[in-house]
Order: sequence, then C-alpha cells, then structure tokens
Amino acid sequence: MSSTEDISHPRFARWYMKGAPEAEKRGAGEHRRRMLEGLAGRVVEVGAGHGLNFPHYPPGVTEVVAIEPEPTLREAASKAAADAPVPVSVRPGTAESLPLEDGSMDAVVASLVLCSVPDQARALAELRRVLRPGGELRFYEHVIANRQPLRAFLRFLDGSRIWPTLAAGCHPARDTGAAIEAVGFTIERCERFGFAAGPMQPQIPHILGTARR
Repeated sequence: MSSTEDISHPRFARWYMKGAPEAEKRGAGEHRRRMLEGLAGRVVEVGAGHGLNFPHYPPGVTEVVAIEPEPTLREAASKAAADAPVPVSVRPGTAESLPLEDGSMDAVVASLVLCSVPDQARALAELRRVLRPGGELRFYEHVIANRQPLRAFLRFLDGSRIWPTLAAGCHPARDTGAAIEAVGFTIERCERFGFAAGPMQPQIPHILGTARR
C-alpha cells in the first residue's frame, strides 16, 4: 500500500535488511528486548523498519501501531506483524505527523529512527502529543560522541551530506538525549554505551532508556 507520505529508499532498505541479522546477533536484539521490557497498554512505534522490535513486545502490550514511511520496509514489517506475540498493525506515516489522537497512547517507541527524521524537534513533540499524561517514551538511538576524535568524525560525516544521502537521511551527530528533554520529556533512565553493528564498523555511542511525559 502506497501513501502520499511515503519516503522511498529501496536501496537503503535492502541494504539495511541484509545487514540487520549481524547487528542483532552482535547485541542489537538484546538492546531491543531491554528497551521494551515491562511495556503495557497501547503503543505506537515510529520508524518500525521491517519489524525487528515486534518479537520483543511483552504480553502486557494490548496493541502496537507501527508507523513506517519506507514502502519496502513497511511491506516486510507487515509480514513480520503476523508472527508478533501481540497485535500489531502496520501503517504508513511519518513521526512528524502521526494519525493518532492527543493522549491516546500509553507508550511510544523510537529505536534507531530519531537520527533520520527530517525535523527531530517536531517529531519528538508529536510523540509527546499522542502520549497520555504520565506515558512513556522508550528510546534506543545512536548519538554524537562526547570525546574526540570520534566526535569530530561524526560531525564531518553529518556535515558532508555524503552519509545522510547514502543512509536515508541518517544524521550521526545528533544529541538525541538533549532533544528529548528539550521538548518537555523527563528522562528517568538512560544508559550510554558504544556499539558496533558490524565487524568493520567503529564503536558508536548509543543511548537506551525511558522518558516520561
């Protein structure tokens, strides 16, 4: 199913799906499990990709609305939803404009997507809008390094436009933790660690945690 909000990156989608099993085996799968542990109620997941989070949703979740703007990934996610342990509906859309009512969700999930949304502040404000008061944002994202020379390298990649073009809009120099707080979330838990998704990749800083509306 196509949508006027589709953001098509078929080459990147195929590359991402091909490389994902290695990243999951190296630890990304465990990161996803820990991110989703203990969730309950109605959940919206933005940038659901091809559904790698779906197997990790705990039984307390009554519904997952999975938003994915990339058609190739969305088609794969729709197939993965059939095997999920909880009800999952996969829909087109973007993080900046969610087809959901104010305060209608118990939790929102963002994993490895806030690096690539065109307007990060707007996307986070939209996530906050659809959350009920006291609802949770669960996040798992790669972020800018605190120390040199990696910090300068990630800024170079971001500013060169080469990496964002190749990687479907990914911006490796974003300070996503600060952005989460800037829109009014309160971060309750945040782990920071290095992670390499593949054998030839450097250890990139990641954050995993919970913020509350």
